Amino acid sequence: MQYQNHSDCYRQHKKEALLAMRGRLTPIELDNYKPLRDIVFETLREAIIASRLRPGERLMEVQIAEELGVSRTPVREAIRKLELEGFVVMVPRKGAYVAGISIKDITDVFEIRRALEGLSAELAAERMTEDELEELERLLVRTMETTERLDVASTVDMDTGFHQVIYEASRNEKLSSMLYHLREQIQRFRTQSLSRPGRLSRVVVEHRGIVDALQRRDPELARQLAEQHIDSAESELLAAFQESEEEDEEP
Repeated sequence: MQYQNHSDCYRQHKKEALLAMRGRLTPIELDNYKPLRDIVFETLREAIIASRLRPGERLMEVQIAEELGVSRTPVREAIRKLELEGFVVMVPRKGAYVAGISIKDITDVFEIRRALEGLSAELAAERMTEDELEELERLLVRTMETTERLDVASTVDMDTGFHQVIYEASRNEKLSSMLYHLREQIQRFRTQSLSRPGRLSRVVVEHRGIVDALQRRDPELARQLAEQHIDSAESELLAAFQESEEEDEEP
C-alpha cells in the first residue's frame, strides 16, 4: 500500500491497531464510587487474565484510551499499576507490553503459595468463626452445583471465594494480601487448569477435606491438606500451560 505522506501512514497504522483491539476492549461504564484509573486498571487486568490481551502484546495508550472512551492519563496510571502487579513489563524506548509467564515463573509462584496457603489454613483452623465455616459450606455446595453443570467460569469464582474466606479467617492482613497477589499472577491460566478432565470433581473433594479439617479445628491437618491442594493445582496448571504453549507453536 502506498501512502501520500507520513500522516496517511500514521492514520492507517492507527486504524489497523484499533481494528486489532476491537472485540477485546469495550467502552467502560463510569462508576461514581471508583476513580477512573481503577476502573481502567480492572478492565485491562481482566482482559489480560481472559487472554484478550495476549503475552507479548504491546499496550498503546492512545489506542486503549480511544477503545475505552477515556483520556490517556487514567490509561497511563493503570498501566503503571499493572506493571507493579506483574501483568505488564516496560521495555526502554519501546513501551509497555503484556507480561509473559514461564514454567519457572509458575513454579516459583507455587513454591511460595504452597507455604503461605498452608500457613493460612493452619491459622484459620484456630481463628475461624462459625459464620465463616458456614460460608465455606455454602461455597462448597455451590461449587458442587457448578461442577455438575461443567460451568468452569463459575467454578473459578467459587474457588476464588473459598480461598478468600480462609485468607481472611487467618486474621493476618499481610498474609492475605500476599496470597491475593500471588493468585492474581497465575489467574489467567486457572480456567484452562480447571477445564482439564476430572479437575472439577477433584477440586470439590480437596475443598471438602480442607473444610472438614477446619471444622475439627485441626491446624496440622488443615495445613497438610491445603498444601496438597496447591500441589495438585500446580500440576494441573503446568499441564494446561504446556498445552497452551504447544497450541501457540502450531502453524
